[in-house]
Amino acid sequence: MLLLASLLLAATAFGGETNDIEFAKPGGFSLTLDAYVPAGKGPFPAVVIVHGGGWVNGHKRTYVTPLFKPLSDAGFAWFTINYRLAKDAPYPAALEDVLSAVRWVKAHAKEYQVDPKRIALMGESAGAHLVALAAVKGKKDEQVAAVVDFYGPHDLLKRAVERNDVGDNLRRFLLVDKLDDAGRKKLQEASAITYVRKGLPPFLFIHGTKDAAVPYDQSPLMCDALKKAGNKCEVYTVEGGPHGVGPWEKDPAMQSYKGKMVEWLRATLR
Repeated sequence: MLLLASLLLAATAFGGETNDIEFAKPGGFSLTLDAYVPAGKGPFPAVVIVHGGGWVNGHKRTYVTPLFKPLSDAGFAWFTINYRLAKDAPYPAALEDVLSAVRWVKAHAKEYQVDPKRIALMGESAGAHLVALAAVKGKKDEQVAAVVDFYGPHDLLKRAVERNDVGDNLRRFLLVDKLDDAGRKKLQEASAITYVRKGLPPFLFIHGTKDAAVPYDQSPLMCDALKKAGNKCEVYTVEGGPHGVGPWEKDPAMQSYKGKMVEWLRATLR
């Protein structure tokens, strides 16, 4: 074990990426992450990245790859994770996996030259829903210093009522069939906005105005709730942006969020 730790420390001094590291095995289900560490001597601020896919699709390298380079170039370590999808286990399994990843990064901070006090959570779409929930529900050893939230749904009940439908993905994720009393209660229980309180980490919300999957108002709605409770947050609007950072890559005007993301993280994790 001592030799392995020495080898890891030597490797991280030169920086680079390591793939398919197992960080948890709930019920025998192997969960892995990919880790990037900058070259040089840390400790570095770090970002735990959680992919989207409507809680039913995706893995650690889908949807979120446009985020890797700006973080790497800015000198952040990052860890992009897998979690159990709805087909593997219903809620709260995915939330538990995100929290497990945070604990793992903190426990292995020395090996990866990470500052355990400067860890941020970052997620997009369903992943943003999960990182927001992790931030508001995490215990002491699961707390993070910042959250970057890309177009996440945070009031699931409001969204379902507006559509008058739970939606197929939420049916599979939450095992909720209809908007009866039990269904409404489950949607509230799985919504980050339900648990807003004082003492939460700063949030940066990034959302496109032409998002057809998650209404833009979900971000300012959550930010307003955070501010009312005495927390810090900011909404960065991508004008004309559809759902997904992938589509934003096609329009240079929509990529200004990268500079904002890095600037905000540097200021928040300084």
